[in-house]
Amino acid sequence: MKSITTKIYYTLLLTIWGFSAAFAQTAKPTITITGKLVGEQNTPIDYATVSLLKATDSTVVKGTLTNVDGVYAFDNISPGNYIVKGTTVGYNKAASAVFSVTNARLAVPDLTMHPNVKSLNTVTITSSRPLIERKIDRTVMNVENSVLAAGNTALEILQKAPGVDVDKDDNISLNGKQGVTVMINDKLTYLSPAQLATLLRSTDGTTIQSIEIITNPSAKYDASGNSGIINIKLKKNKQSGTNGSVNIGVGRNKRSRDNMSLNLNHKEGNLNLFGTFSHGDNPRYREMNIERIITDGTGKHTYFSQLSQMPQINHYNNYNLGADYDVSSKNTIGVVVSGYSNTEHDGNYNHTIIGSTLGVPDSSLSTNSSINQSYKNFTLNLNDRLKIDTLGQELGIDLDYSKFNNNSKADYNTDYFLPNGSIQHAPQLLRNQTPSNIEIYSGKADYTKPLNKTMKLEAGVKFSSVKTDNDLQAQKSSGGLYVNDTSRTNRFIYKEKIDAGYVNLNKEYKNGSVQLGLRAEYTQSNGDLLGSTPVDRSYLNLFPSMFINQKLNKKNEIGFSYSRRIDRPSYDNLNPFIYYLDPYTYSQGNSFLKPQYTNNFEFTYTYNKTINVSMGYSKTTDAITELILTQGNKSFETHANLQVQNSYNINVYSPYTIANWWTGNFNFNGFYLGFKSNGLIGGSVDNGKKAFVFRTTQNFMFGKFKAEVSGDYHSSLTYGIFNIFPRHGIDAAISRSFANKKFNVKLGLDDIFNTRRNDISSNELSNDFTVKQKSDSRLLKLNITYNFGNSKIKNREHRGGAEDEKGRVGGGN
Repeated sequence: MKSITTKIYYTLLLTIWGFSAAFAQTAKPTITITGKLVGEQNTPIDYATVSLLKATDSTVVKGTLTNVDGVYAFDNISPGNYIVKGTTVGYNKAASAVFSVTNARLAVPDLTMHPNVKSLNTVTITSSRPLIERKIDRTVMNVENSVLAAGNTALEILQKAPGVDVDKDDNISLNGKQGVTVMINDKLTYLSPAQLATLLRSTDGTTIQSIEIITNPSAKYDASGNSGIINIKLKKNKQSGTNGSVNIGVGRNKRSRDNMSLNLNHKEGNLNLFGTFSHGDNPRYREMNIERIITDGTGKHTYFSQLSQMPQINHYNNYNLGADYDVSSKNTIGVVVSGYSNTEHDGNYNHTIIGSTLGVPDSSLSTNSSINQSYKNFTLNLNDRLKIDTLGQELGIDLDYSKFNNNSKADYNTDYFLPNGSIQHAPQLLRNQTPSNIEIYSGKADYTKPLNKTMKLEAGVKFSSVKTDNDLQAQKSSGGLYVNDTSRTNRFIYKEKIDAGYVNLNKEYKNGSVQLGLRAEYTQSNGDLLGSTPVDRSYLNLFPSMFINQKLNKKNEIGFSYSRRIDRPSYDNLNPFIYYLDPYTYSQGNSFLKPQYTNNFEFTYTYNKTINVSMGYSKTTDAITELILTQGNKSFETHANLQVQNSYNINVYSPYTIANWWTGNFNFNGFYLGFKSNGLIGGSVDNGKKAFVFRTTQNFMFGKFKAEVSGDYHSSLTYGIFNIFPRHGIDAAISRSFANKKFNVKLGLDDIFNTRRNDISSNELSNDFTVKQKSDSRLLKLNITYNFGNSKIKNREHRGGAEDEKGRVGGGN
């Protein structure tokens, strides 16, 4: 392993050296002037006109345009005194101070351009970016200064992003596919889907700058995640002082819920401090009815009718504390400490009627289970950012450590009855404790070097080491005492190491750009279930990526991208322990799961920076898929590798304005998911179906009040062996801001007509069942947010090294 890893590292270093040396040998000695145009929020001003003027008489020497990063360059300049002037539509002109050119290269300090606000009678017109903007490798939703910002949480805004969907269990999907990686400021949140949703619900929309949707991530990112990456960018730190916000919310469906969060930031001199704390109490309720038929080898049917009531109570406490310190104008170091301490109680009251003739019971059973769980996490990140020179050469280093302590205590009590309701035999009493510990170490380094004014090289390395220790301690009642249940007690230890490196090369042209990348990852893993043969794996994979973007004219732009991705099994799915719903229904992990590999292709088209269309195709081999399998008269849920999954999708998004008080947008996402596999328990799978999601949002302004109505429709869908029934719902909210938008109040009602359900069925792999589920989706909620202090402060953005590994850790709600 060491020799292979060493080869990867040396190959990357030689590649970096080769590019630099080649450029150094071929470049002619000239005087070059470089610089950058930025807006008030330090965001780059792209495609602006930049002129180089003689200081003596202001005559124009040369002119050029800034690139997508706001950077400009003038080559072959003679020694002398000059001024740089920048102009673009919607901004006031900006000019530099007089400077002298004597050396081969000179970097002009960043020029800040201010929006051009013109008053026409009582109407104020200010230029702004479009809500949806297409870039070479991502779609950007510019939340800042949009109607979405005030009165909405991050989760509510995310649900309005093109191609994004959030289901009833808070699982986020992109273009119909699950497995999305969500980051905040290029850094993973380290939370389970439910915890992530809680965090996003407590994040006020006014703190968000933009949301980046990366369906085909470049080689710089971990190769995991076949659906892509969603990166939420918070506003950047700009001024000294103190600021913060307080958010308090209450809600009511079947039970009351509450949440609160506190955000604080303070910058003084070279030191920036920031912190967030959130707390919530979130009860939920779900009813589930399962009708299934088991057929044995002789054709005899057994009918099961199950009704389950599943109340759940979650209590969460999340924190994030950090500091950045500017050692010099070129070097910033930082530390971030984050984590959570959460508890959850799950109740399950399940009654099952069993019969050999439909509608005629032979027996029944009732299983009452009580599961108490706790989830604790501590994460430490150390980071260093070094600007090597003023030409854009940079080096970033991140070291991460994270520890998860999860505990579960469960009691399962089952009573058996005859058809007349009398007791059939003694009850079955089971219980178990499942402590689980996970430790993650990771480190990474990212290097950037501009080779010339239109070409940039990126390279980096990363390592990670993960160990999970799951101990199932099971007991059963015997003679009035609980004794060890040897059929279930076990221990599973999983270890994984990944060494990776990447190279990216970006070339910009007058009306387009090309980016090529290659990432290498070497993985070693060992899964050891006591009493069984360990599962050892080691493999080296290459992940190429390519992005092409071409501007046809002022209103039309097209793009093409390709990337190869990998999804490793989550640690929970690898754990082979058995967890019961009742004696006939249970779930079980699969320690033999293999990684899945995906080739993604995507074509994009943008008209007038408003109408965005994307079409994509992906092929996944060894697709990790949830299955329901039947053995004897028992059914169990597990995950398995299906041989092939094919996906086609088209996504269309467009905003529109009906009147100055009425705006809206629509998003259509059509897709096809097809699965093929044989050699499974119960037969083979060969199915697929076309499906679509349509979503629209209408925004209204009535004086000082804002109203919003949104609706969505999800057509029927086939996913693996499951037929998912159609879903639809309508939400509404009204909000008002006070005190110059520092104080915001919003009243909303989710699922007004209480129509959102999650019903599925299956007739694959010897299955014959229908599941009907209804949760307490209709929710009345009131949120109050108060922003105080300097609203332009926000901690420096950085991305840690353990984003992939921590995203695979489950637990905690």
